[in-house]
Amino acid sequence: MWHVVWFKRDLRVEDHAPLAAAAAAGPALPLYVVEPELWAQPDASGRHWAFVRESLHDLRAGLARVGLPLVVRSGDVVAVFERLRRRHGIASIHAHQETGNDWTFRRDRRVLAWAREQGIAVTEHPAFGVVRRMRSRARWTAQWEQVMRAPIASLRIAPQPALPFDVGAIPDAPTAALPADDGPGRQRGGRAEALALLDSFLGERGRHYTREMSSPLSAASACSRLSPHLAYGTLGLRELVQRVRRERARVGDLASLDAFAQVECSDALPAQDPRRSTNPWKRSLASFESRLHWHCHFIQKLESEPEIEFQNVHRGFDGLREHDFDASRFDAWRRGETGWPFVDACQRMLAATGWINFRMRAMLVAVASYQLWLHWREPALFLARQFTDYEPGIHFPQVQMQSGVTGINIPRIYNPIKQSRDQDPHGRFIRRWLPQLRGVPDGFIHTPWLMDRKQQQAAGCRIGGGYPAPIVDHAQAAREARSRYLDWRRQPGMRELAESVLRKHGSRKRRLATRSAAAAPQPDLFAGS
Repeated sequence: MWHVVWFKRDLRVEDHAPLAAAAAAGPALPLYVVEPELWAQPDASGRHWAFVRESLHDLRAGLARVGLPLVVRSGDVVAVFERLRRRHGIASIHAHQETGNDWTFRRDRRVLAWAREQGIAVTEHPAFGVVRRMRSRARWTAQWEQVMRAPIASLRIAPQPALPFDVGAIPDAPTAALPADDGPGRQRGGRAEALALLDSFLGERGRHYTREMSSPLSAASACSRLSPHLAYGTLGLRELVQRVRRERARVGDLASLDAFAQVECSDALPAQDPRRSTNPWKRSLASFESRLHWHCHFIQKLESEPEIEFQNVHRGFDGLREHDFDASRFDAWRRGETGWPFVDACQRMLAATGWINFRMRAMLVAVASYQLWLHWREPALFLARQFTDYEPGIHFPQVQMQSGVTGINIPRIYNPIKQSRDQDPHGRFIRRWLPQLRGVPDGFIHTPWLMDRKQQQAAGCRIGGGYPAPIVDHAQAAREARSRYLDWRRQPGMRELAESVLRKHGSRKRRLATRSAAAAPQPDLFAGS
């Protein structure tokens, strides 16, 4: 009889409570099931699988070092468990709780129902600071802090019996139907990659994190780049929080740790620690740790309301954009052919690398939602497939927040030309990802459509030929979007619905301030910090 460890989005050996519990109970059987139906979902992509596959190879090697195999099987997970039960016996199943998409939620329920029928105990361990079946947000921060301060799970492996069957190969693809999609700059999976990134971030790269994380010119280096490793669990959140706090203590920020732990996570928190310090490491580490709080704060929303994957958080916004979806605008946006160079360069970088920084992610969603007036669902699915670090619990609440349908956040209408001038003043980022604009002088790099025919010829760039003209006038489209949005928001009953959203998902500490969320700065989170 085996004590099965069911790996999902937790591909590590260290600080792995299900693995530690199964090993303590008796013969432990680590199992990963490649589920073709999961990889057929509209938010799955080949780049996700490429990262998972590398992580599985690393996990197999890590388990081997402690004397355990990694068994890999393909198919429906209930069928896999049933075959294992009949042939070899299952004493218990240990797994982490997963706040995934709707498909994984329904799959987990099927597994629990099957296990009850078979009399098999299933223990679901918290994955990080998200609380299952939470009744109120009132004590959420205290519960998060308790989890983060708990000791790292220790692993003690008793002598294991010989495995009576083949461990199984890690397949090249989870299903033949999943299109290959692996940009040349995609981050690689595996625990070793995660630790190398963590060491370099805390060693030097993160020194000016607060100053450099917003610009696409510096963010790729200044940001931790740990987000895909948190999404697939090659690095545990608790071990990351504790490592960051040790580093904060080392740079002399000890006095602030306990006070900082009391700050409630909120959609309205400032983008960096409000304390002003002359030591850039103090500011950067405090700001980074605040995003580790936000990580679970946003995932808790999807855990508490799984319908967020499909429905507006604030149901009063139903019908705002759904019936005006322009497929041609969506196609131009996703291909990076809007005619706004900064927007298009962000899409091209994302296609090539699977990553852009959080501010640019927010801008892409805002441009799709306001200037192009697209309902958030299709852009959200497209970006989910593009982001190597796609984390459903962060992704869907953030997309809705940036598209303005939460009801508790101000409409964030980004001006793509202002963002371009602010974040890429000399067009270096634009020229890297849009080679057809390399000859355009700085004076026109943000607005190349303003060049006359002679200037276009001198720049080697024909607008409407080599590079598209803007699909709409961004300023006029923004004015129209703001007017339509605010008119909709003034409808009777909208305020009352917003307050119910705030009671369910908002910060307790900030609930009065956020009630008129129009005055509060918003964090641009997503996963990409």
